[in-house]
Amino acid sequence: IPIVHGLTIGEYAQMVKGEKWIANADSLNMTIIRCINNNHKTAYKLPVKPSPNLPNAKAIELYPSLCLFEGTNVSVGRGTNFPFQIIGSPYFDSTKTKFSFVPKSKAGATNPFMLNKKCYGFDLRKKNPKGFNLSHLMNMYQGFADNSKFFLTNGFFDKLAGTDKLQLQIIAGVSEHEIRKSWEADLEQYNIMRKKYLLYEE
Repeated sequence: IPIVHGLTIGEYAQMVKGEKWIANADSLNMTIIRCINNNHKTAYKLPVKPSPNLPNAKAIELYPSLCLFEGTNVSVGRGTNFPFQIIGSPYFDSTKTKFSFVPKSKAGATNPFMLNKKCYGFDLRKKNPKGFNLSHLMNMYQGFADNSKFFLTNGFFDKLAGTDKLQLQIIAGVSEHEIRKSWEADLEQYNIMRKKYLLYEE
């Protein structure tokens, strides 16, 4: 499914059961309690932090676009006051940006990625997140002095992306437009499937 799947957790649970993505799905005893007066256009802000590293609405909105960085040599700001709102790496060309930060050990991030290393990159706090933004990933890759250091060698990026296709496209220099175009057929199939499990109006 897409990273931004457009489902509530109840709708997603119905999909997991309906598509038999878990063993013995047919015998799963599941009760979903619907929210009154809710629809897919209803704005919602979490009253509590879902994680120490998702401290506010901005971080939550940026998360879908930044989660793939977990499979790269890029810090998403853990160990700073702005996790999942800034991105940077010691391997990024410092001449291409005026922004930098140094991750430090702190509550919720006692051993953050790139601990005590100066990371060069971008401050995304003033960005207006909308869906899945691929440009952050591509801009960081293109700004690495040595592109071979961008992706971690443990295969985690491909696991997060679902296949190795996105990594290979980025390495090959495929444009963002062409990458998005390559998703169209799968997204169309997904949206047809998704409609079967919606509990709320769009």
